[in-house]
Amino acid sequence: MILLCRLALLVSLIAANLAWAAHSFENTAIVRTVELGGASVHVVTTYAVKALEPKSSVYTIALSPNEHEKTSWLEVRQKGQQVALSLQPVLLDTANNLYLYRAELPKQLAINETTNLIVETVQTHATYPWPEQAEQGDEQALKYETDLYVLSPYKTSVQRTKIRTLSPRIISYTTPEGIDFTTDNPVTKSGATITYGPYHNIPASSTLEFVQQHQKHITAHYNHDFPCAEIATLKRAAEISHWGANLNIQDEIVLHNAGPTLKGHFSRLQFQSQTFYNRPSPTILNWFTLHLPAGIRNVYYYDLIGNVSTSRLRTAPSVPKTLSGNPNQYSVMEVRPRYPLLGGWNYTFTLGWDAPLADSTSFDSKTGKYIVGVPVMTVIPDAVVDDAEVKIVLPEGATDVEFFPPFPAKNTTISTHVTYLDTVGRPAVTFHYERLTDKHSGIIYVTYKVPFSAHLRKPLAVAAGLIGVFVLSMGWRRVDMRLDTKQKL
Repeated sequence: MILLCRLALLVSLIAANLAWAAHSFENTAIVRTVELGGASVHVVTTYAVKALEPKSSVYTIALSPNEHEKTSWLEVRQKGQQVALSLQPVLLDTANNLYLYRAELPKQLAINETTNLIVETVQTHATYPWPEQAEQGDEQALKYETDLYVLSPYKTSVQRTKIRTLSPRIISYTTPEGIDFTTDNPVTKSGATITYGPYHNIPASSTLEFVQQHQKHITAHYNHDFPCAEIATLKRAAEISHWGANLNIQDEIVLHNAGPTLKGHFSRLQFQSQTFYNRPSPTILNWFTLHLPAGIRNVYYYDLIGNVSTSRLRTAPSVPKTLSGNPNQYSVMEVRPRYPLLGGWNYTFTLGWDAPLADSTSFDSKTGKYIVGVPVMTVIPDAVVDDAEVKIVLPEGATDVEFFPPFPAKNTTISTHVTYLDTVGRPAVTFHYERLTDKHSGIIYVTYKVPFSAHLRKPLAVAAGLIGVFVLSMGWRRVDMRLDTKQKL
């Protein structure tokens, strides 16, 4: 009974906040632009906002359950500003079946003062192949589904939705019927852009009543000329060595082609013919390019069979921290799998490299701590990482470990990693993530201390091992292992 009362109180508070929020702002215009791709979809929604009350500083953003489930990255900022606004997720509004976010404006707005807010999201697994199967030489077609109206707890004067594809070859799209907020054509197409709207004088739409009476479901069916790459699992291990002044990063990757599954059998002759005439099938993933750090060395790439020698690497020299170098300087690696990856196929491989520790590590003399930056992942263009594990192994004896990820992890664990020449093992921090995109290519910073005694632990262990072997050999020489101890004449 107490739990039900608390739940009812929470729902009433959310409803009260929504009712109050509906009177604090008005949307003079909403423009949503959907950039369709393969495994990920980028959505940019611009809100032209006008304050209706003095000292208005909190703007509420509403997402439907379907949109919230597909959204893996969300950022809100003012137009013309690069710094993102503080965003606080609100509990699910069970009364209206919505997810709410509160954006803190940098300053309070006076009555009738306006500002433009840009909400940028990345949706994963928002498209799917249609038809689900295709032959080796067929084109690749995808479908994308979304809602017609952008939900908002505020009244909206005018609203548009633009859906853009990389190719103007759009097979079909939905033409909504029974629209109450327009006198023009509800949808128009121009080249590779489908425009829904403008729709005028839309009331507050973040209510269950509006969704049931006015919300429409729209679909875009389009050709996509690039493979749909996904990473099913990614295991990154970064090992820090002070003795070797080295940072080793190794990725274990399971790559998946999420395009239409192969219909029939694979023809090597047809594939070689398409490659010779430079007419690759969009359903085949044959190669991809990675941007690796500058100054790397000892790069290795192998799969379950062995070393793969079909890749190409162009390394960039390491730039010392004391010099002003190009921040976009990186090494380029063209990865070619052992076999072409068709729709529904997987490919498991390992990629690793060594890098100078000075390129990613600094020492704070005031606190006596080392600061190491490790990238979350190496981005594969337009690829979604379904499950990722990033493990950072610190030197043996490291203490006072603190970590600062660029975005929250699903969970974080601290363990002990034991390898050769270790005595008690090395502390390791492991981060678990899901549904990573190109927007999640941040750096995890880890700070720690290494006392002087910890530096001596490894040579002392080696010396103790050598002395032990020497003593054992001396004792072994003094033991008579013969069965017949009688001395022959």
